[in-house]
Amino acid sequence: MTNSSRIYLDHAATTPLRPEARAAVEEGFALWANPSSPHAEGRRARAALEDARERVKSALGWEGEVIFTSGASEAAELAIETANTVHDIASAVEHDAVLRGDRPEWMLPVRPDGAADLMALSAESAPSDLLVDDPENRSLVAVQHVNSETGNRQHIGFAAEVVHDNGGLLLVDCAQSAGKFALPKMADLAIVSAHKFGGPVGIGALLVKDFAMLHPGGGQERGYRRGTENLPGVLGMAAALEACGDPYIDPVVLEPLDTFANEVRALEGEWLSDRLSDPTPYIRAIAMPNLSAQAQLMRFDMAGIAVSQGSACSSGTMKRSHVLTAMGIADDVAERTIRVSFGWTTTREEVERFCEVWLGMARGR
Repeated sequence: MTNSSRIYLDHAATTPLRPEARAAVEEGFALWANPSSPHAEGRRARAALEDARERVKSALGWEGEVIFTSGASEAAELAIETANTVHDIASAVEHDAVLRGDRPEWMLPVRPDGAADLMALSAESAPSDLLVDDPENRSLVAVQHVNSETGNRQHIGFAAEVVHDNGGLLLVDCAQSAGKFALPKMADLAIVSAHKFGGPVGIGALLVKDFAMLHPGGGQERGYRRGTENLPGVLGMAAALEACGDPYIDPVVLEPLDTFANEVRALEGEWLSDRLSDPTPYIRAIAMPNLSAQAQLMRFDMAGIAVSQGSACSSGTMKRSHVLTAMGIADDVAERTIRVSFGWTTTREEVERFCEVWLGMARGR
């Protein structure tokens, strides 16, 4: 049981399950039959699954297809492995689920402000055979929507224009933006993760504009995925999406950050949003002037506040953030940078307490 006196500010890693999603998951467990079975029980489960699929599409404003997965990592793998493309390109600040193994073939650089340098796709530095207007030599280009470490938002409209003009397919990782910002409809494929917006862990989706963009590789989900469908998770995901507000968090909750940012600057700390091309409000990266990130995390934890050092997949390791490296941020700044992220349960009082504790640490108290 979570200590109610603690403050949880690591929502970019995972956010608490919404009550609407919990109720929907319980409903799904009551529909215990396999949705692929032909009998009455199976057909009833299938009807609930397909209804939830339409609800997810409606909540996201997506007019294409939805393939349910076990989460964002599987959705990324599914896109990379089954897209009808020959080459893979990804921005240098993508999540580790996209930057895996020997993929991508070429890394799209980012500018110091965190924006993907899309013009590099047409520059002499790009391998000439990777992005060409040729259906037989097509590339899949991965450009995330919102970065999980800095909160920077990419210009997906421009990315789509460049990629499509050269005959490629655009894969957009929307794990940190779905439910919070409008989905970029110009994407060809998009990655969604339910536990980032209050749905259950273990369910996500790959959104596909047209199944013709993929080649099938499984027995379920229209033949594009292996494994029995997770009906309770799907129902929880749909309910969580429908419960997301607009805005995702009341701006009043985050108002203390405006004054806090000025105090960070005055103390010669780094408010990394100042560097970004398009900072978003729910993820903030902050460098303290006199204390390592690891020491900060321990002290925040002792103070009853959960924050992180970058992505949950690499936080707690000695590995330097590939995101901050790609942006050219100095080692000493990166080593002092923490991530604080806010979600649907965050209160103004919690934000104020975080600011108070951070300032106390920075002032040596």
